[in-house]
Amino acid sequence: MTSHLDKIDYKILRLLQQDGRMGNAEMAKRVNVSAATCHRRTQRLFEDGYVKNVRAQIAPEKVDRGALVMVGVVLDRSTRESFAVFEDACRALPFILDCHLVAGDFDYFLKIRVGDMADFNHLHGDQLIALPGVRQTRTFFVMKEVVDNAPLAF
Repeated sequence: MTSHLDKIDYKILRLLQQDGRMGNAEMAKRVNVSAATCHRRTQRLFEDGYVKNVRAQIAPEKVDRGALVMVGVVLDRSTRESFAVFEDACRALPFILDCHLVAGDFDYFLKIRVGDMADFNHLHGDQLIALPGVRQTRTFFVMKEVVDNAPLAF
């Protein structure tokens, strides 16, 4: 899939990762191409799916979501259907930031942001354990975020 990307395309992707608000003129200057060429290449990177979206990274503590919680989930059955139902239910819950199917002791890991432990306690009791097929959850409160949402290295 990456066979038709060249050095300029990779530079554009790296710049977009660093600063999604960077203007086309500045990006063109940094990759040493004309503004029109840079715009055309950037559009192609979006259209071809190399860039999924561009969005602001909000400071969680500024919007009362300073507590990061990881939740390991074990389902009562390991079938394609039970996974699909669980995944659909997770997509519908706005407090679930990430949901990953994993190998090992858990079926899924969920990344959740809340204001504090009491907020999580309410979510857990009212919504998480009520997700379809959930047999067991194990909760991990993050004490320190060492690396979070780091840019891809390529």
